[in-house]
Amino acid sequence: MDIIELSDAVGQRFAQERKKDPIFLQSPPGLGLFEMSAETAFEATIYSPVSCLILQGAKQIAVGERSVTLHAGESLIVGHDLPVSSRVTAAAANTPYRAIVVGIDLEVVRSLYDQVDETAFQKGADDVLGVNQTDPALIDALGRYLALADKPAEAKVMAPLIFREIHYRLLIAPHGGMLRRLLRRDSHASRIGLAIEKIRKDFRAPIPVASLAAVAGMSVSSFHDHFRAITETTPLQFQKDLRLLEARRLLSQQGMLVSSAAFDVGYESPTQFSREYTRKFGVPPKAHVGAELVAI
Repeated sequence: MDIIELSDAVGQRFAQERKKDPIFLQSPPGLGLFEMSAETAFEATIYSPVSCLILQGAKQIAVGERSVTLHAGESLIVGHDLPVSSRVTAAAANTPYRAIVVGIDLEVVRSLYDQVDETAFQKGADDVLGVNQTDPALIDALGRYLALADKPAEAKVMAPLIFREIHYRLLIAPHGGMLRRLLRRDSHASRIGLAIEKIRKDFRAPIPVASLAAVAGMSVSSFHDHFRAITETTPLQFQKDLRLLEARRLLSQQGMLVSSAAFDVGYESPTQFSREYTRKFGVPPKAHVGAELVAI
């Protein structure tokens, strides 16, 4: 299966759901399918370990001062939690934006790591946003995995095998350098990954940078340098992004009061919260109370 055939298969799946007017489907497990008929403004979200393959149209993704635009046939690999902003830059009613997102299961990747020849890991850069043309073999594996959604009996046997194949192809991809670094326990990326886990777990509470540096086993100055290299941001901004994204979820999905959301995510001042929220999302927090939001 090539990129056009895979795009058509995703389009058919959306056509089956057209009365519901969806822009996102999750089937089979581990895959997210997107289809949008119009360009969008920047939307902030957080990527967990993920790969995104553009099937049709284009998408811009920004983190810190780094920005990349993906076109049909190109894919992105992110090996760790990363706050980003993204927007669809090419989409129309007759040629909608389409994409497949693969949630990367790090345990599956780790189970493969020791089985792959070390020479396979010497290619490609260690970019925060790894982007490259997608291997036809990965596109074919994604097509076979997607087809299993209509074959439940076959999926019981084949789905785990194909899902593992997909992870293997992501692991050895030229733009999977950061993913590979994060799996090496002795790498700086892996040690920064431990600090990221702590920030994610305790983002509501004040976290001294010195304590994060200790988790990573680095001096404070070295930690700052490596953290920015891995995430394109600072530990403080990373935590702030997590707080604001969680607040947006509370406002939109739970209809929480603005002041309640501010205190829930760790802000002591609702005024400061509103100011920083508006700066990040472009609208005041009250605009998102009860709103339906979809990360792209």
